[in-house]
Amino acid sequence: MMLILLCACGTKSVDKVTSSDEVYIRKIENIPDDFIMGVDLSSVIALENSGVKFYDYEGNEEDIFKVLAESGITHIRVRVWNDPFDESRNGYGGGNCDINTALEISKRAKQYGLKMIIDFHYSDFWADPGKQMAPKAWKGMEIEDKAAALYEYTKESLNLLKKEKIDVAMVQIGNETNGAMAGEKIWMNIIYHLMANGSKAIREVYPKALIAVHFANPEKEGAYLDYAKKLNYYDLDYDVFASSYYPYWHGSLENLTNVLNSINELYDKKTMIIETSYAYTPDDSDFSGNTISNESAVTKNYPYSIQGQTNAILDVIDTAVNKIKDCLGICYWEGAWITVGTSSYEENSKLWEEYGSGWASSYASEYDPDDAGKYYGGSAVDNQAFFDSNGHPLESLKLFELCKKGNLISLTADSIEDSHIQIDLNDEIVLPKTVNAIMSDNSKQEIDVEWDDFDHEKMKNNGVKTYQIHGVAGNQDAYCYVSMIEYNYLQNYSFEADENKTAVPASWILNKIKDADELYVEDKQTDSLSGNRHYHFWSKNTNTIEFELEQEVKDLEAGKYSFSISIMGGDSGESDIYAYVKANDQLSEKAPMKITSYNSWDTGKISFEYNGTDDLKVGIYVKCAGEGNGAWGKIDDGLLNRTGD
Repeated sequence: MMLILLCACGTKSVDKVTSSDEVYIRKIENIPDDFIMGVDLSSVIALENSGVKFYDYEGNEEDIFKVLAESGITHIRVRVWNDPFDESRNGYGGGNCDINTALEISKRAKQYGLKMIIDFHYSDFWADPGKQMAPKAWKGMEIEDKAAALYEYTKESLNLLKKEKIDVAMVQIGNETNGAMAGEKIWMNIIYHLMANGSKAIREVYPKALIAVHFANPEKEGAYLDYAKKLNYYDLDYDVFASSYYPYWHGSLENLTNVLNSINELYDKKTMIIETSYAYTPDDSDFSGNTISNESAVTKNYPYSIQGQTNAILDVIDTAVNKIKDCLGICYWEGAWITVGTSSYEENSKLWEEYGSGWASSYASEYDPDDAGKYYGGSAVDNQAFFDSNGHPLESLKLFELCKKGNLISLTADSIEDSHIQIDLNDEIVLPKTVNAIMSDNSKQEIDVEWDDFDHEKMKNNGVKTYQIHGVAGNQDAYCYVSMIEYNYLQNYSFEADENKTAVPASWILNKIKDADELYVEDKQTDSLSGNRHYHFWSKNTNTIEFELEQEVKDLEAGKYSFSISIMGGDSGESDIYAYVKANDQLSEKAPMKITSYNSWDTGKISFEYNGTDDLKVGIYVKCAGEGNGAWGKIDDGLLNRTGD
């Protein structure tokens, strides 16, 4: 079917894709005609300047904007940095995305009837939850002067787009502004001064454009509602509460739904999933490491495959359409940020430096010395694009158009789910006889597996260690990860038995001494020492965290034992934390512990001798005064092992 897009400026026609022989795409019911199917394309000009070419599905060189339009994309998102250049006009990288780059991208998009989403970072380089630096020109300004500068900058930038009759559908005032923006960290300054002046400028230049605020980490309990409450308190003029949602880090789609629906119900704001993505392969293609790989400690709910990428984004679209109220659409982040070359790091590095086609160049060190200045390089998301390393579109790109009617080809096994088992060092090693094949519709089917030969005695004699065993199932590679462990006398040692937010986890006893805001089992693999769950605590107010988490051990024989438990966290302030052993409810042994920073685990370990008759309890005591907004932490992996007679 030919769809003719017409406008007074001479929009070109595009043929919409009609089918795919390679990916299974279920139909998403109830998709509105105006649902946004967006893709961020901020790096595309730098890529093309570096020699990257893009192709259509038949292998012909083609304008990427045309390929996207025929694949069902409706909107192009582009980030805007104030001045991503040094004094000699060397670009910082990341596409060197100033307003002139945004204008060039917008003109290209306009040719195919694609609307624009303008993402003002109000920084000279990357702005995200970890950093929100003020532009060089605004450094040291008082808040009133900075607000005025932001207003003028926003207005001038948008007027450049308006002069070219660019169809701007939405404008963001800030990017992932989780408590900071343009160097400001006080909410009154962020919202009442900065965001308000950005909003004012947008209304004056593009009165019909929707104004969006943008936050990340919807999985953090209460954070989004707190942001929305502050926006309402300062009476910010905005239309859309937009969220990042990356399945690797940001919790479940169910949680995202609940959070955004609460904001819609309480404050009558539209919502949008403004950033999302998923990997189609674990492999890197540009000699510069990727954020996501097989070694990444992230949640992996889908295979790293073209079909896995398809299913991940189909689930996001389905959630946005059928579960989240007043959700305008989704936007895939940097869907074309592929490698600039496949020969060597050295050749690519020259292009990244000259054209800014890597995530950061060495020139960015003057502005961001602690991050870009140390780790500059290529694309960290080339394995999450919708194009392969040679610029050819993946079949998964077709999902945006074909999800409206479905593309139900025969189901096949897309990949084999990894198996994970734990074996006591004294037990026989028996591997599973079947594994789960992940089908192209993301369902699972049990199939037989044949494992390669492995050295049983070596695995049993080498102590506590994890081994990877390779096998074959359905003509595909299968892997079993065998963790050799000492027998653990604790039940539910890593809180995996608790599927919901349980204040008192199974088999454990909580002695709550002070009234902390949050004490519960959290399901978040990236914050766990092992498995998917851990015990979480947080409190906003100082001196409100004090508790014991312990387990009573029964029917234990007399002998020598060791008990250990681990903790990580931050903002503890003055604290008293220790692992302990109690005999008849009296403290008999303890090992001091501390929390310092995210993912820095501290393990308290106690060696003790048990007489076989005392009532025995082991656990952890946590008392934190907290700094600033209060202390937080994660507890995991309680281990009670026998060490001798």
